[in-house]
Amino acid sequence: FILCVELSVLATVHRTSVPSLLGASLSALHRKTSFPFFPSLSFFSASLVEALILCSYVPLSPLLLLSATSLCLCVSADRSFLVMFQAIWALQLCTAPSHLLERSFLWSMCVSVCVLPCSFGDLLSFTLTAFVELMDHGIVSWDTFSVAFIKKVSQENVPFNRNVIRSPTPINDEMAHQLYVLQVLTFNLLEDRMMTKMDPQDQAQRDIIFELRRIAFDVECEPNNSGSIEKRKSMYTRDYKKLGFINHVNPAVDFTQIPPGMLALDNMLYFARHHQDAYIRIVLENSSREDKHECPFGRSSIELTKMLCEILKVGELPSENCHDFHPMFFTHDRSFEEFFCICIQLLNKTWKEMRATSEDFNKVMQVVREQIMRALTLKPNSLDQFKSRLQNLSYTEILKIRQSERMNQEDFQSRPILELREKIQPEIMELIKQQRLNRLCDGTCFRKISSRRRQDKFWYCRLSPNHKVLHYGDLEESPQGEVPHDSLQDKLPVADIKAVITGKDCPHMKEKGALKQNKVLELAFSVLYESDEYLNFIAPDKHEYCVWTDGLNALLGKEMTSDYTKSDMDTLLSMEMKLRLLDLENIQIPEAPPPIPKEPSNYDFVYDCN
Repeated sequence: FILCVELSVLATVHRTSVPSLLGASLSALHRKTSFPFFPSLSFFSASLVEALILCSYVPLSPLLLLSATSLCLCVSADRSFLVMFQAIWALQLCTAPSHLLERSFLWSMCVSVCVLPCSFGDLLSFTLTAFVELMDHGIVSWDTFSVAFIKKVSQENVPFNRNVIRSPTPINDEMAHQLYVLQVLTFNLLEDRMMTKMDPQDQAQRDIIFELRRIAFDVECEPNNSGSIEKRKSMYTRDYKKLGFINHVNPAVDFTQIPPGMLALDNMLYFARHHQDAYIRIVLENSSREDKHECPFGRSSIELTKMLCEILKVGELPSENCHDFHPMFFTHDRSFEEFFCICIQLLNKTWKEMRATSEDFNKVMQVVREQIMRALTLKPNSLDQFKSRLQNLSYTEILKIRQSERMNQEDFQSRPILELREKIQPEIMELIKQQRLNRLCDGTCFRKISSRRRQDKFWYCRLSPNHKVLHYGDLEESPQGEVPHDSLQDKLPVADIKAVITGKDCPHMKEKGALKQNKVLELAFSVLYESDEYLNFIAPDKHEYCVWTDGLNALLGKEMTSDYTKSDMDTLLSMEMKLRLLDLENIQIPEAPPPIPKEPSNYDFVYDCN
């Protein structure tokens, strides 16, 4: 503390030399040396950043601030440095222009090459983590940055994948959300091309179509004087038909539809240049067929690009609560184009498997969409993994999956099954209730959290075997097993409990200085008894919270509404239904009961027991 104050005084007295002091400290960090009066490098780093916070009114360079904090993070990956980082940025950069923020981010990602002994990935991870912290506190946001900056960040896809997504450290919800936002913003860069119509009179755009023709059929552009105009037009029309365009005379018209606009042509050109063998094989394979089963490459590419834009929601704003990012899109700098190249080959393969004709075009696109969506649901880590998943989702496999889902849906929606389900449901609910009460009888150790946020005291609570009394009392330390009823001094009769209160309505969450983070609010509940007396709880985790709130509600004769109860109900009910229907496998269950037969003419067949 004394050293921190000394450095603060030094920085305050020599205001003009603060950047110099900071620069010298960076050099010291790089050399991994410490000043004589600093016992350790990490402590020096902490003291330096703390001093900068204390003298925050001194104008400093955002680049130097970010570099200093990133270096401190690399030296000692302690969360306290992130807190300091937030404080510095909150005090120094709240009003900074967006270009300074962008320069700070990009410069800190590259500084390791010249200064840091640690790897580029480590600094990238620390920098992104720091930015996520700042975004979480509303200091910066992706809206602050320019399109050019987002493009620059999106070019770092491979380091992001290697050092952030595949890092041994698990990705928390906030980091997952920011990766999702980055993914959405990266794909939204395609919106401009997606909404741009092709100008049939633009020679540069027409040359792209000529390039597609040249690569496919290995022809050179003929000079203007070679042959008649009609002959050249006829030759172009023939080739454009083989390429699968709708308008054979002027294929530029096909790209006037938005979406996908010029984005479809960009994808086709990328496929032709970077996957030339596959492109030529698809075009020649379909153009040489004499039956009606050829797959039109041009039309397929346009519709596929439009479909991929819908799947990836290109042009839509990112959701505030979504964490659904796909790791495979961070493995390649041109991930969307590579995604298209894989999917266009899938479309051609599915077309052949379905033996489709032009009349089946929409059906094929529906199957391809389902194949892509099912493969994306599995969250492949790379584009190669995505491609292998698609190989397993052939048209035959899709038909089997559809049939299985349809049968399950029909079985469990028929009237007899619904009646059986309603009959079993109360039995399952009673089973869940007994399990919750048994857990309350076993008891749980809770932490006492004071206004000073010190979690050093424990107390234990358990239900009596006859379900009539709650026994509770303080403990010196966390117990290793169950605590006997005799050692718990306080008692609360269940008959005196009036209500169970959860979340922010709990009295100990309303107190001044109480922990009000979302994680704590989700675990807090109170038992109201007598007039205004409360027994306050903060569960150790979500599972214990659901067990206790369910158990207390069951004691009061109220409905158990926790997420765990719903999950247990679905699991147990599904298992019980399948067990009871096991003997009826492959037997069609009628929709209505069989008719009651007519009464017999006599009852002579009845045996007289007397």
